[in-house]
Amino acid sequence: MTPNLTEMQQQETPPQAAKSGTHNNKFVFDKDKVTVIFVLGGPGAGKGTQCGLLTETFNCCHLSAGELLREEAERPDSQFGDLIRTALSEGTIVPMEVTIKLLENAMHAALQTKTGEGWGDGKGRFLIDGFPRKMDQALKFEEDVCPSSLVIFFKTDEETMLRRLLHRGETSGRNDDNIESIKKRFTTYKEVTMPVLDHYEAQRKVAEIDSSPPPEEVHTAAIAAVKRVLI
Repeated sequence: MTPNLTEMQQQETPPQAAKSGTHNNKFVFDKDKVTVIFVLGGPGAGKGTQCGLLTETFNCCHLSAGELLREEAERPDSQFGDLIRTALSEGTIVPMEVTIKLLENAMHAALQTKTGEGWGDGKGRFLIDGFPRKMDQALKFEEDVCPSSLVIFFKTDEETMLRRLLHRGETSGRNDDNIESIKKRFTTYKEVTMPVLDHYEAQRKVAEIDSSPPPEEVHTAAIAAVKRVLI
């Protein structure tokens, strides 16, 4: 089980991820061993589905910023529970310190436990889904935690995203899969997250993929993008 935020704050950084006097002392994780791929797209663009498929194809660790926040919000003794629940309900963004710390902790846990191709001796492959959603998140993560190698942007129209989210809401149990929250999330996405994509476009890191077709077709395009940084 991934340690919660309170436990994480009390733990020392694992040796293999500690900042040291070596060539990668600037970051929490060794950028020459750890591959970080950000996965962005509007609510309902298919990020989770495609991350699941890519995880099977490339033996990556899929970390959903949203899922980590929801898990923390549901933890009875979380000091951030109310803050996270309000942000999720209102379609706003949780303070970056909380989200980044949860991601960092989950990355530590994966590096300690995951095995197979691409893992071992401090090596790892991460698909970080739904992050960064703001410029301050992007800059802070890349300055302190680990630089990204690629940003996959799954793009489709709002009508498709709305239809998918309402269908998911029938069974997901998520309190943000309702029409009011969805519209707020669309607004936040357009106003706050699109500048993040512009930032990475300027660095030539973005692979834009049309996520309107069937998942298998989208996955084929996503494989080609990921191969550029993993193989």
